[in-house]
Amino acid sequence: MNNPATTDRALIDSLMESHIAEYPDFPKPGILFRDITPLLRDGEAFRSVIRYWASIIPQDVEVIVGTEARGFMLGAPLAHEIGAGFVPARKAGKLPGNPHRETYDLEYGTASLEIQEGAIVAGTRTLVVDDLLATGGTAVATCDLVKACGGDLLGVSFLIELQGLGGKEKLGDLPFSAVCSIPN
Repeated sequence: MNNPATTDRALIDSLMESHIAEYPDFPKPGILFRDITPLLRDGEAFRSVIRYWASIIPQDVEVIVGTEARGFMLGAPLAHEIGAGFVPARKAGKLPGNPHRETYDLEYGTASLEIQEGAIVAGTRTLVVDDLLATGGTAVATCDLVKACGGDLLGVSFLIELQGLGGKEKLGDLPFSAVCSIPN
């Protein structure tokens, strides 16, 4: 771990409960959307969560890869907190040059993620970070993309894990952490 936890677990649990808004039937009926905006807008709470998060990830991370778009908002400050670099995994067509690309299946089609060529040097100790783990498709694609770039994938970490949707199982034996884990 990077540092002893600078914030106790009970406080983090309380902050996550009070700073994650829920919107039923968004973006479509049957989905319960978890909105992290209340956490992001409260500087003290956000700082506490980032500091705690830094204490539960591997200590030898050189680069954090954050998945577009909320992975950017969380991965960059987490990288800053631990003194690591940050690399965005962008939606297809957003990066110049000849980026590495990974295409993956969604419930309703396919999507692609890209990392800029040269952004991850072979052997770079890399952690994939995103806001939420649900079914795991985006997380698996991001991990595959890091490997295709030559990164040494140390694991994955999320602000929120939704239990019961199979995402964690899709990640196999990869080291895994989440600031909080909640039932779907």
